[in-house]
Amino acid sequence: MRETPRAEPPQHRPHRAFAHTTGASCPGTPHRSDGRPPHTPRGARQPGPLGRSGTTPPVPGRPALFSALVALAVVTWQVLVHGPLARLDERVSRSLVDTVPRRLSELASDLGNMTVALPVLASAMAYAVWRGRRAAALYAGLAMAAVPLLVIPLKEWTARPGPLEPWAQGYYPSGHTATAAVAYFGAAFLVSNRLIPVAAVLTAVTGTGLILRGFHWPLDVFASLCLSLIVLAVSSSCTRRSSARTATGCSGPS
Repeated sequence: MRETPRAEPPQHRPHRAFAHTTGASCPGTPHRSDGRPPHTPRGARQPGPLGRSGTTPPVPGRPALFSALVALAVVTWQVLVHGPLARLDERVSRSLVDTVPRRLSELASDLGNMTVALPVLASAMAYAVWRGRRAAALYAGLAMAAVPLLVIPLKEWTARPGPLEPWAQGYYPSGHTATAAVAYFGAAFLVSNRLIPVAAVLTAVTGTGLILRGFHWPLDVFASLCLSLIVLAVSSSCTRRSSARTATGCSGPS
């Protein structure tokens, strides 16, 4: 009888592209030969620095940013012309001021002081640098530096008087609210996204304390929240792009 030929095992062909090889410039980083990530969620996720799993802050979508810009523009316009929204804001403020003990509202509003919020952010930045996330720490610091650069000109332009000091001007928007939002959310992004609810509570407590104490009108706080959302979104976007460039630099053709 004629013997049936035995099947030969597949042989490796030179210069053949494999789906997962380890020939990248960063040792031990699997990648496709065509530069595309493998079809798995784990493979598509960018690694963090020094082999740690990467975590990047969430970036609000375009509809949220557009809504924040529109809301900020409308509120600023109403404050400038003292429109119906600004008049309603003043009536609401007068009904809320001193509805809680002043000691309590002052304690809450103090969370937006530079002496309280900045050390929190500075500690988170130091932690991020220690973990090798220098770019993220840098952008968080730049976001905080942008707060007075944006808030002070708006205060000078609108020249809004205060709830308890009508002879004084420069209350819109609230610098304390913006400081609290950028500092606490920035710190949460740098340490762990699980701390975002804590940052939201601290920011809300700060704004509520400012309103109940009579340090700011409600629209002052609302406008600062919109402004902070925009600043945090820009900072987060820059962090993501920097992480993507770093990950791309650690990859090479197979």
